[in-house]
Order: sequence, then structure tokens, then C-alpha cells
Amino acid sequence: MSVHRFPCRVYFEDTDAGGLVYHANYLRFAERARTEALRDLGVPHATLMAEHGLIFVVRRIKIDYLRVSRLDDSLEVITTVLAVGAAKAELAQTIRRDEETLVAAEVVLACVRCDDGRPARIPSRWRHAMRGLAQELSGAED
Repeated sequence: MSVHRFPCRVYFEDTDAGGLVYHANYLRFAERARTEALRDLGVPHATLMAEHGLIFVVRRIKIDYLRVSRLDDSLEVITTVLAVGAAKAELAQTIRRDEETLVAAEVVLACVRCDDGRPARIPSRWRHAMRGLAQELSGAED
């Protein structure tokens, strides 16, 4: 898996009064895709919480809205891991309709303790899974 692909559909609840996807809902689509990417890597959020008392939170996000989408559009969220550090991961996410990029985001996730929200090291199982994906990407570009 060099990238993770998450299909989603635009429902009425995702749109604003003008019939376009409300800008904040793209963040929800991206969040769901990140959750599924971790699950598909074999390192789901639920296990991270249960075994280590840790979660990933968005530390920073830069998002560019390039095109609009509407009710019933079929979208795909593409997630790639760019880098993984001791307590953070950097990802790129694009939301596309067919081959057209609608939204481009750069996301920094921080690993924090559930009980107090303090930063924590990403457990090796999660770090290795995400780094493996990042290495696949860098190797694919050579």
C-alpha cells in the first residue's frame, strides 16, 4: 500500500444551503480516511487507546479548497504518509472526484496521552507501520 484510498459519497447532510459541500465537512472526510488508513495498516485507533492509553490528534492542518463538490458526488480521499517522528506524523491528503483534485491538505498528527493530553512517543508498532508506508512512497519515486 503506497497510498491509502478511501471512497466516500456526498450526502444531503454534507451540503450547505447552496447545495455545495460545507467546507468543514471535508475535514470529516479526511478524518475518516486517516482512521481507515491506520486500520488497514493493522494499527487501529481503538488498539492504540486500549493498549497504550494514547490517541492521535491533529496538531496542524493546512488546507486548500480548489473545487466544489455537490450532493451525490462520489469522492476519494487519498492519504500518504510523508514522515514519522518520535511523537508526530506528517501526512498529505487529497480529496478527488474522478481525476480532479478538490481539496489538498497537509496534516501533522501528534500522539498524546488520553488522560492528560500530553505528548507521547508513538508506539513502535504504529511508528513502523507508518514509516513502512512512507518508505514505500520514497522508494516508488526513485
